[in-house]
Amino acid sequence: MALDDEKTRGHVALKGFFGICREWDCTQIEMMQLLGGVSRSTLAKYETLPHVTLSQDTLERISYILGIYESLRIMYPTAERANRRVRLETSEPPFLGASALDFMAQGSMKHLMETRRYFDAKRAG
Repeated sequence: MALDDEKTRGHVALKGFFGICREWDCTQIEMMQLLGGVSRSTLAKYETLPHVTLSQDTLERISYILGIYESLRIMYPTAERANRRVRLETSEPPFLGASALDFMAQGSMKHLMETRRYFDAKRAG
């Protein structure tokens, strides 16, 4: 893949990520954790939506978040309900009393993967 293509992919991924974070009303700390514990300065740089080559880890994290967002939007009839669901505490595994967003914001790729698996399974019925 050409360098320009990678930088465009990074720009598009960040644009999607920050759009979802706005809808989910994420805090700066939540966004930093969702991206794997990036620094405030890195987050501030990313918020300018640069054309930048992102690491495979960052792209994978954003991919999980996009998939979770998509599942929620399919499961719930309105954006408001879908966005509210991500903050709803639940006793179901893997969340065990936390909200999906709090669980994902623990920062590990495993938490994103398990959340994606959970909502994909819920969506499938």
